[in-house]
Amino acid sequence: MGLPLKGLRVIDLTQDFAGPFCTMILSDLGAEVIKLEKPGTGDETRAWGPPFVNGISYYFSSLNRGKKSVVLDLKTREGQRIIRKLVVDADIFVESSRPRQMARFKLDYPRLRKTNKALVYASISSFGQTGPYRDRLGYDLVALAMSGIMASTGEEGRQPIRMSVPVADIAAGHYASTAILAALSKRLVTGKGDYIDLSLYDSIVSWLTYLSSYYFATGKEPQRLGSAHPSIVPYQAFRCEDQDLVLATGNDNQWMNFCHATGQKRLLSDRRFSTNPLRVKNRQLLVPVLNRVFRKRKARDWQRILVQAHVPATLIFSIRDVARDPQVRKRRMIVGLKGEGLHLESPMRFYKTKTKKTAPAPQLGQHTREILAGL
Repeated sequence: MGLPLKGLRVIDLTQDFAGPFCTMILSDLGAEVIKLEKPGTGDETRAWGPPFVNGISYYFSSLNRGKKSVVLDLKTREGQRIIRKLVVDADIFVESSRPRQMARFKLDYPRLRKTNKALVYASISSFGQTGPYRDRLGYDLVALAMSGIMASTGEEGRQPIRMSVPVADIAAGHYASTAILAALSKRLVTGKGDYIDLSLYDSIVSWLTYLSSYYFATGKEPQRLGSAHPSIVPYQAFRCEDQDLVLATGNDNQWMNFCHATGQKRLLSDRRFSTNPLRVKNRQLLVPVLNRVFRKRKARDWQRILVQAHVPATLIFSIRDVARDPQVRKRRMIVGLKGEGLHLESPMRFYKTKTKKTAPAPQLGQHTREILAGL
């Protein structure tokens, strides 16, 4: 059987990260994604490098596998006419321009809906199509800084930190793809498409989850705890004899296993640490004790002991470690493409469907003749 979205066509007018991440998910699910790019430079991430592989930026390559690139000038009537013709047989239209810009090109949802009533149209922007911030420019870092999440990162007394990957972009891309799939599901019943308004800011604010609930319940800002967790103890990184180890005891049974495996049975008889709420309350007493315990052995030794005792624990992997990890290799999360080196693969697996053969990101305008000839 083909992948779930095989036979569906996506018109992709996105650039940077969130929009391309969304349409790459759709491509991984089998859809034909036609990426429309401006003449000369294309998606601005094509210039985000070095490194470049076969003339393609590593950044662009990570977000555009399996797509077809067509060069069109949206500012011309001819370019707009071609897009409207493409939309006639398309199922999904995704754009990431500033609010109201598509209307200037006569490519907004009300106009394209007249051409194709079944079209699912998604707009991804920094702050959404409504509200006092809608015309502001913004990237992932701006949304993260405004979300409340960045304020809770890092350690007390030091600067908050940016995540090493753009989490607001990733959140928006995932939400957009989920909303598109939901609209497609509804279309099976109604025969009509829908319009989706997605913003980076909304998406990352929704990721506050238990941090917001903590604030709503107490009126207090969550503490900045570095690698530690505000409501689970011990759940953080510890320094061993040679390097750091992450320990994540999610329940009291795992805590018991930890104490037995590390020879700290005396901690089991200490009422201050007998339950997770008490361990959270007495964090400042317990963590120094555990620091001394972990310093006695190498991290790899502790990992072996704890994993055997069914306690979640791990070394902190570098990307080199990830690339060599047998679990990652077995699950084929990293694949080699001829002439392209190694690439990440989609994590989605289907029991009755073969995974789509990964294709590299396209050269700028690589499929222009093919797609326009089809019109």
